[in-house]
Amino acid sequence: MFKLIASVLGIGYVKGGGTVAAAATCLVLYLARAGGPTVRPWPAGLLTAGLLAGGTLAAQRVEAQWGKDSYRVVIDEVAGMWVGMLLVPITGPRLLLGLVLFRFFDIVKPLFIRKMEALPGGVGVMMDDVLAGLYTSLLLQTAVHLGYV
Repeated sequence: MFKLIASVLGIGYVKGGGTVAAAATCLVLYLARAGGPTVRPWPAGLLTAGLLAGGTLAAQRVEAQWGKDSYRVVIDEVAGMWVGMLLVPITGPRLLLGLVLFRFFDIVKPLFIRKMEALPGGVGVMMDDVLAGLYTSLLLQTAVHLGYV
């Protein structure tokens, strides 16, 4: 069960699984708009908390078999992308920009993101992507506020 969660239904076994998982999250967010550009805050907040808690637990549990922050663990990309788009009104261009920004931060790991990886177990696996998502959100919200997207 934990392998299924950590790999997000097997996406982690695919080449480029992190990008595929982040893109799949964008698709889910786009479809979840339910006729409006924003996700409802209360259910979204609960889903975010559940995603972070479940992802941390799953990443922790598979670490003994797969190793520290295995490429197969992509629940962290889902959580990070979700955090990045959580407070941003959803449109296609914003999702695309969010995906590019998130993957940039997740791959390059600037601004203390790499330090988050050093945290122990599942927390370290998840927190670098959560911080990448926070940076993504800040830039996207600024771009939306200034009218760029």
